[in-house]
Amino acid sequence: MTEKQAERLRLKIKKIKSDLAADKRRWGGYYDDSRGLRYRPLRFYIQLGDYKGGLRYLNWFYKNFPDDAGFPDFLFEATIILFYSEKYKEAKRKAFQTYCANTYLFDKFFGKPIIQINKYEGSNLAGIEFMVAFTYSDSQKNLAAFSVWLEDFISSAEFTEASQKFIEIYTRLKNENNIEERGQLLEKSRRLKNIFQ
Repeated sequence: MTEKQAERLRLKIKKIKSDLAADKRRWGGYYDDSRGLRYRPLRFYIQLGDYKGGLRYLNWFYKNFPDDAGFPDFLFEATIILFYSEKYKEAKRKAFQTYCANTYLFDKFFGKPIIQINKYEGSNLAGIEFMVAFTYSDSQKNLAAFSVWLEDFISSAEFTEASQKFIEIYTRLKNENNIEERGQLLEKSRRLKNIFQ
């Protein structure tokens, strides 16, 4: 990346931050980011290799949007930022949340065939279509160390066990019509997503 390209990315980040600040002023201290600007800066920080700046942005994001679950690509980018910031425990938690947000994303990243799982898909189904635009790959030089770490983590017993539990819950959700039972399954899913504390 040339210095000119890097400067353009830094200007994009600055513009987004400025737009978000204006949004907050307009709504009296609250954000109404219906355009989803808040999700964009992480990819620019990754392109710049500015993981320190990315971590600061991530901390700001969760302070200002504490209930925002995030989209699968945003969660994945957060995992990259946390890994390169040597926040390995947090990176594991975010990687599992990424998996829960889209169970096919890691296969896409590693260039494996996408084989749909017979389970309730929810946003995963739409996520399959989003992955056409997913630009990250294990072959990217700047993600080499991350790719090795991620492959080791998703091959680990702890990840395998948690992901199997997640799939079991969503397999049951596919055919469960009882509202109370569905609620219990969804609560189990919410607790499971934070298993890596």
